[in-house]
Amino acid sequence: MPRRHRPPSRPFRLHLQSNPKAPPVFQVTPERYAEAAARHPQVAKRVKATIGTDWDAFDAAMVDADALAGFYFPHDRFAERAPKLKWIHIWGAGVEHLVPFDWLRRGIALINNSGVHAQKAGEFAMMAILMLNNAMPTLAANQRSKVWDEIFSTSVAGKTLAVVGVGAMGRAAARRARQFDMRVIGVRRSGRPRREVDEMFGLDALDGVLARADFLLLTIPLTRETEGLIGRRELDLLKPTACLINMSRAKIVDYDALGDKLTAGTLKGALADVFDPEPLPANSRLWRTPNFVMTPHVGSDDNDAYMPKTLDLIFENIDRQLRGRPLRNRVRLSREY
Repeated sequence: MPRRHRPPSRPFRLHLQSNPKAPPVFQVTPERYAEAAARHPQVAKRVKATIGTDWDAFDAAMVDADALAGFYFPHDRFAERAPKLKWIHIWGAGVEHLVPFDWLRRGIALINNSGVHAQKAGEFAMMAILMLNNAMPTLAANQRSKVWDEIFSTSVAGKTLAVVGVGAMGRAAARRARQFDMRVIGVRRSGRPRREVDEMFGLDALDGVLARADFLLLTIPLTRETEGLIGRRELDLLKPTACLINMSRAKIVDYDALGDKLTAGTLKGALADVFDPEPLPANSRLWRTPNFVMTPHVGSDDNDAYMPKTLDLIFENIDRQLRGRPLRNRVRLSREY
């Protein structure tokens, strides 16, 4: 009998929505996609991908899309727009801009970029610790004012880093800190230990952790539970010699209270990489706050590796989908991260 030929399986439909106005680090181009496909040839040959740079073709792409990757996209009437969609990959760690999730049809998984930032974030956090420990904000201000003031500092060895939010970024920072012989204590929602952290606590123990910190590093997701986590009361629990580093989201910290403490000299220094809004308005007091370093949300995004690593994660999840395996980085909607 002649052999029956199985009809070819339908290719996996991937749509990538790229914003041409975003910095190049966050853009998907045909060249970047082709390079990623070459790294994953067995998966790529089963994928039909489209790249959108405006909204003209978005609805047409959603009609048969199995997966959508991007950051911002219209999600009204989403069940109608994307009837076959299986998952959405957000190329960012935070998904607070999509809350509430009532628009998300049951059966569609939400994926984030957790882990993609880790290498760069760990390096940046250690740079911030060393800068603040060595009074670089004051020394840089003195240089601009032509003031010669010999400010001597001590080693970070033996000092305590408190990491609030011990996910991929927090763990990377903890590893770096321990390489400098720092003691690392951590706070995470579950309180479960991590091997990079000497002592781990739940959120209910935050006050005691703040009182012990020489450096407070915030790498915790922004959720309804964590918004305003570090307010005036919490800042007052820090030692006057302590320093704060915010790499999470601006709404985690009361920046007005932080500015008051830095101006009064009751906190040694701070560095923030996140603001609300961004760009920060010219009339914000933070531009003039002493002992404060401001970086414009650039701390954890590797200019060369960010999008390639993102595409690698997307290809890995397509492979997992096709094999019937659990997807990586699935957001727990009830926790908002």
